[in-house]
Amino acid sequence: MNIQKLTIKKILLAACIGLSSTVSLISTANAQQSYLRADGQYIVNEQGEKVLLRGMGLGGWMLQEGYMLKLGNLGQQHVMRAKIEELIGAEATQEFYDAWLANHTTKADIDAMAKWGFNSVRLPMHFNLYTLPIEQEPVKGQNTWLEKGFEMTDQLVAWAKANNMYVILDLHAAPGGQGNDFAISDRNPNTPSLWQSEANQQKMVELWRKLAQRYANEPTIGAYDIINEPNWGFESADDKNGCKETKNEPLKKLMVDVTKAIRSVDNKHMIIIEGNCWGNNYAGVLPQWDNNMVLSFHKYWNNNTLGDIKSHLELREKYNMPIWLGESGENSNLWFTDAITLVESQGIGWAWWPLKKLGFNNPLEVKPNAGYLALVDYWNGKGEKPSAAVAKKALMQLANHDIRFENTQYHPEVIDAMFRQTYSKLNMPFKEHRIAKSGGNLAAVDYDMGHSGIAYFDKDSANYHISAGSERMPWNRGTTYRNEGVDIAWDDAKKAYFINHIETGEWTEYTIEADKAGSYTLTAQVKSTTDTGRIAVSVNNAPSASEAAIGQSDKWQSVAVGTITLLQGTNKIRIHAKAGGYELLSLQLKR
Repeated sequence: MNIQKLTIKKILLAACIGLSSTVSLISTANAQQSYLRADGQYIVNEQGEKVLLRGMGLGGWMLQEGYMLKLGNLGQQHVMRAKIEELIGAEATQEFYDAWLANHTTKADIDAMAKWGFNSVRLPMHFNLYTLPIEQEPVKGQNTWLEKGFEMTDQLVAWAKANNMYVILDLHAAPGGQGNDFAISDRNPNTPSLWQSEANQQKMVELWRKLAQRYANEPTIGAYDIINEPNWGFESADDKNGCKETKNEPLKKLMVDVTKAIRSVDNKHMIIIEGNCWGNNYAGVLPQWDNNMVLSFHKYWNNNTLGDIKSHLELREKYNMPIWLGESGENSNLWFTDAITLVESQGIGWAWWPLKKLGFNNPLEVKPNAGYLALVDYWNGKGEKPSAAVAKKALMQLANHDIRFENTQYHPEVIDAMFRQTYSKLNMPFKEHRIAKSGGNLAAVDYDMGHSGIAYFDKDSANYHISAGSERMPWNRGTTYRNEGVDIAWDDAKKAYFINHIETGEWTEYTIEADKAGSYTLTAQVKSTTDTGRIAVSVNNAPSASEAAIGQSDKWQSVAVGTITLLQGTNKIRIHAKAGGYELLSLQLKR
């Protein structure tokens, strides 16, 4: 049995059952694609049915950010590109970027998204794939159009169309860069920003006119998200990201100009606007100036209560316009479930971020080759400079192999958290655990998928640092294998993952299938830096008398937890840390 395929099927079935009857999701293979439009406070299709957008942003494809490549210290794409060029030369660098654009997002990625339950995709565009920077234009004030970006967009639209998904065009990197958060727009602070250059603003206006003209009659395009996360202090330079801005006059003027350009060639598609302060400050921007307009807000690292989106709900009510969570993510599964449950309860659609990166908390995780990790160490000041040949080999393997869909690590627990867990409190197996008549083994890290407090319990299960006013803290301290609060690490000698940083009161639950009812001895593989740890077990919600002390050992040791009774068929085993301080590798059941 392929448990991963079975899991996907269960998630899809559950997602379909759990949809609200008041919301229409256009995601079936034979559905007719329909233009979307704003109708009062909701997004609807041409039949007037409410549409709840469930999407994913393709961050890292057209626009790289340093953290997605484990190069957060380098930040912007143009900085990373310059570092690559220093090592392997201009021609090889272009070869790398051509391969990156060809392989990062393919038809397989979009097909998988549709199967998982997404009905839309947000495309973060870099302007420099569509037109030259103003500094490189042969004739000042004119626009040279580049086919690369348009061709890539056409291809994405075709893949989405085949899956009856919507594409939302998002200008993520505007000409010159739209803020002081440099990496998100690939901004070079040594050249004029979008706000410091009329030529950059005009290029942005004309780019949107060109895009709208090209896709005016394409219903697969869901909307035009005309500027991503502007963050600029117009009234005060000290307000670097525009969070205290009270007027936002240049931002509104530019968005009005873009809207006029779009409407000169396209009256069908929705226009999405984003406020200052990373899409959250709308002071002075509203009321809306178009009758087919959606307000977007972005949400990261804060609490998930109605109070946390109250200001956006008030804008929706006051101006009678739809709102959309245009970007969110980069947190734990617990946070994902709570955030999506919150916004969907208010009839608000969403687009998560991102589909894939070199990191564990997204649907697809890029597992880079050893040569690239050595490059990362060098760029981060922790390793020796490689030769040009070695560096090129590593980079090309990353771009031609590692980032492709079929070579990434799929995280079913992330998809489960985003879809099934938003309405279901039941846990389900992460992997199949079958206990034969003689017994069986299971890895400790393969506990069930489900809510915190139902499938597992860990004391640090999400990042709320914006609301808490604290430093960012990882939920899974090992940042590997799974995206819940349970802390996981890798044992190189055992070639296996294990649970560590176990605290008193934490637990994990496992769904197992027993071929035969009866009594089984339970043994745990553990190690500990203290002799105070205690481990206990409950079976099918009934506490067992079995409990064991864990002695101090820097090597894995087998500890007999006791004897438990299993039913034939499905059983739930919960492993409790009566006293923490130990690490858990695996569990063995024997008759």
